[in-house]
Amino acid sequence: MKNVLQLTLFEQIQAIRGGDVEKEKILEAYRKQIRDHDSELRAYITLNKNLMAAQDGLLEGAPLAIKDNMCTKGLKTTCASKILANYVPPYDATVVRRLKEAGGFVLGKTNMDEFAMGSSTENSAFFPSRNPWDTARVPGGSSGGSAVAVASREAVAALGSDTGGSVRCPASFCGTVGLKPTYGLLSRYGLVAFGNSLEQIGPLTRDVRDCALVMNIIAGNDEMDGTSLEVAKENYLAYLEKGVKGFKVGVPRDFFGEGTDEGVKEQVWKCVHILEGLGATWSECDLPTLNYALPTYYLTAMSEASSNLARYDGIRYGVRQEDEGLDWTASYSRTRGKGFGPEVKRRIILGTFALSAGYYEGYYLKALKVRTLIRRDFERLFKQFDVLVGPTTPTTAFRLGEKVDDPIAMYQTDIDTVPMNLANIPALSLPCGFVGGLPVGLQIMAPPLAEGMIFTVARRIEEELGLDLRPPL
Repeated sequence: MKNVLQLTLFEQIQAIRGGDVEKEKILEAYRKQIRDHDSELRAYITLNKNLMAAQDGLLEGAPLAIKDNMCTKGLKTTCASKILANYVPPYDATVVRRLKEAGGFVLGKTNMDEFAMGSSTENSAFFPSRNPWDTARVPGGSSGGSAVAVASREAVAALGSDTGGSVRCPASFCGTVGLKPTYGLLSRYGLVAFGNSLEQIGPLTRDVRDCALVMNIIAGNDEMDGTSLEVAKENYLAYLEKGVKGFKVGVPRDFFGEGTDEGVKEQVWKCVHILEGLGATWSECDLPTLNYALPTYYLTAMSEASSNLARYDGIRYGVRQEDEGLDWTASYSRTRGKGFGPEVKRRIILGTFALSAGYYEGYYLKALKVRTLIRRDFERLFKQFDVLVGPTTPTTAFRLGEKVDDPIAMYQTDIDTVPMNLANIPALSLPCGFVGGLPVGLQIMAPPLAEGMIFTVARRIEEELGLDLRPPL
């Protein structure tokens, strides 16, 4: 049998049920991996020190990691922010509860960009995470810690959240599978809000089968979430056995524009030709509104963030700063000034400006109108194609410190991922090769609620590629 750390989630479950390995041995192996490597990689903010009780259920005690913006009962949830440094939720987020009920064990809470605002995990108030393929490089963000944990064998699977690419970008940079589901397919109850109309929780896993398995467990309607869809439960594992013969694949030229690395383009086109060899047809197409997606996204997301983060004032929520002798407005300013980091402050200020009297129609309202045009662009293409494919990110992982002081350059990292959040469609990042020893992600997009079709395409490509996705730890 393989080293237990190299087993996928699916293989791990099979090994336990076959009597080849004990649950406790697996948990100890993962905890040792964390002890040996996390002082350098910094995937985790908080570790669960509790001993694992006997875990019954489908997941057989699987060691899982949860992004630190999802509530976990009795375990700190900080959003990688000083203002929530001591917050311990009294309840589990719905997705966390479902994983626990299925027999999963939460190893700990993973590092992230503060309040999920960033693309590199350098905006954490505590420390940056490092890419296990090259520790001088970023793991992507904002779910960087979750991707690092899965890639480095510090968790068998993890949850992240994706507001504009925050699952897919780190999946691409770290060589894992990362899915942003259709908006409303997964419950957002217990997810600390950043951009309500954009964000979705999504799994990060070693392979496509594990991703489908996790989705089987956590997808489904939740009466606690007003955005939750009432749709029939699906068995996503069933889609893994299907073929792609007759599939129509669209390749939007706009995803290969200025700034896209030639090596990344080469790996993506390799996958297009793999699908062709398996019986699919493809053709290039245009997605003209992609040029407007980035400003539209940031206006929308920053506006929603300025509203959502108003609650952190040291009175209702958040660590209150010493304020003896101050009136409430000065106390409020001191708490937020010391509690929030630079990127969060920047987005609150810009969002407040976009929503302010005299500017609302010129900025926020116009962004909403362009968002509708972007959604219609996708609807037009999905009348011609079953799926669309392109790069997840324009480049491989960049160096720590390379973009952190240049917000515009950092925002450009999201250029290929934000359109799907604006259109509320599903998209998956699949490891598709390497450039200079660093992973490249292929992005597969489909119409709303067509996750099954994405899994079919991704699984066929994954099998054909047969990549070794073990970083050189």
